[in-house]
Amino acid sequence: MQIQDLPFQDPGVPDARSGPRFLWWLGRNQLGGQFKSLAWGLLHFTSVAGLPFCVGVAIEAVVARSGTRLALSGALLALCGVTIALGDNFLHRTAVTNWITAAARVQQLLARKTAQLGSALTRRVAAGEVVAVSTGDVEKIGWFVEAVSRFTAAALTVVLVCVALVVYQPALGIVVAIGVPVLALAVLPLLPRATRRADEQREKAGRATELASDTVAGLRVLRGIGGEDLFLDRYRRASQEVRHAAVRSARMWALISAIQVLLPGLLMIAVVWYGVGLARDGRITVGELVTVYSAVMLLGYPLRHFEEIAMAYSFSRPSAKRAARVLSLERATATEGSREAAVPSGDLYDPATGLLAPAGRLTAVVCGDPNAAGRLAERLGGHAPEEGTSVLLAGVPLDELPLDSARTAVLVQDKDPVLLSGTLRELLDVPASGDVTAEEALAAAQCGDVLEALAQGSLDAEDPLDARITERGRSLSGGQRQRLALARSLITDPEVLVLDEPTSAVDSHTEARIADGIRSLRAGRTTVVLTSSPLLLDLAERVVLVHEGEVAAVGVHRELVRKEPRYKAVVTRETDDETAADALLGRRSAAPGEDAVPKDRRTALSDVLDELEEIEETA
Repeated sequence: MQIQDLPFQDPGVPDARSGPRFLWWLGRNQLGGQFKSLAWGLLHFTSVAGLPFCVGVAIEAVVARSGTRLALSGALLALCGVTIALGDNFLHRTAVTNWITAAARVQQLLARKTAQLGSALTRRVAAGEVVAVSTGDVEKIGWFVEAVSRFTAAALTVVLVCVALVVYQPALGIVVAIGVPVLALAVLPLLPRATRRADEQREKAGRATELASDTVAGLRVLRGIGGEDLFLDRYRRASQEVRHAAVRSARMWALISAIQVLLPGLLMIAVVWYGVGLARDGRITVGELVTVYSAVMLLGYPLRHFEEIAMAYSFSRPSAKRAARVLSLERATATEGSREAAVPSGDLYDPATGLLAPAGRLTAVVCGDPNAAGRLAERLGGHAPEEGTSVLLAGVPLDELPLDSARTAVLVQDKDPVLLSGTLRELLDVPASGDVTAEEALAAAQCGDVLEALAQGSLDAEDPLDARITERGRSLSGGQRQRLALARSLITDPEVLVLDEPTSAVDSHTEARIADGIRSLRAGRTTVVLTSSPLLLDLAERVVLVHEGEVAAVGVHRELVRKEPRYKAVVTRETDDETAADALLGRRSAAPGEDAVPKDRRTALSDVLDELEEIEETA
């Protein structure tokens, strides 16, 4: 495959059982590129190894005063020079292609896994680790994949040179044939320690990346509470730990490199010392000695690839392990979709809680626990964090729909939506039905002041839609980010829209207008809002109270406030003392035509309760 053919139509199904298995799977999927690199590598390395034999022939020709043999050796040297250049050029091209291809395949696999898991990914793997895998780890994995073919070519060249030296000059060739394997295997005892230090460095670097990501994400809050210096000090300590680990790892690799230089030097000294003695005794010629000496000297070039492959594997193995851990994650309700790719239309029903959201109506859901509300929103969108009964849309389980169809049918906006950097126009350029325009969505989400702020901050943008949004919308307030995210969801216009606390960061006046905008724009479409805001609840056509994981009450807001104490406690934030006073008094909200319990009776009972508490404390 060529670089211009990227990305892959299908990156394949990876073997993510372990890091080494994942590396092996990548290599098997690039056999064509590996064989091309191997062929060009053999041409390059064997041409380099052939230079000493050409030099030996030239020296013998000079000694024998043979012009023909000297011309032949010159022609062979020229041929070796051409093949060296040709092989090196195409070896580099094919090796880089293998590197980029492997890295692109891993990135596509990670992107596909991220799309499959959705919001569940960051609950199971830290965001910093995902960033580290998709950036630095991808490069190291690609490095090992492309280094394999060059190492194989270098190893075959070393074997061929040793065999050729034994045939060419057995006395010295045997010395070389014995010494070269020692050179190649001498560093093996040091590799486990070098690998452990590389693993330690990668682990510490991953923790530092996670800490940096978390610090940047919460910088606005940290500045507000004065914790900026504290977290910066933590990051400094983490970065120093990474530096120390990197130095320890570099020391080990420096030792391995020194051995790779020292041992070939010792072998060369041994060959020269022994060869000089053989030449003095007349057992070999000067040309043969120079040939063997030059061959041993040039063997250091392919032997360096033994060190490279060891280093590449040591650095890529923990990276491949991290990538395999992410790629091995599966959806809690994993399914390939047994139904046709169609978007059903009808009621949304959750068998686990008994929640029913009728088609075409605005349903508000009240949960006492915000975390439970978030989990319920994810369930309604088919992103359940754990296995269980699937949510039904028009009687069709979402798990049985293809993933794309399920996500087209139900869109979930969580309580902390993310804005990507770019222009506002690009932010709103999302898959949509086309029935809702950007202007209508922005107006319903009350984004008028947001547009003004963006226009003032982007002087070169004549249209507010061309104003740029910084990374994650950090230049905007929490309410502004929330409203832009709501506009993005509204313009999508899905069959079912699930909103988790869409107005938690705005004031009450804006919240009332947003509630009215959502109701008007989503008229005739199924909308589920998880909230405890009375303004939103009062406009909902149907309100459902979910208590301890089950539907506890259904009605409209004002009716539930009067008749359901648990609902009132969540919506009005009534204290325990007030609830106890109401229970002892038998207080109930005034129904139409009825009088409420007098205030003086509630005050008197509160005084009695206070006195009882003081008596209990004294006792």
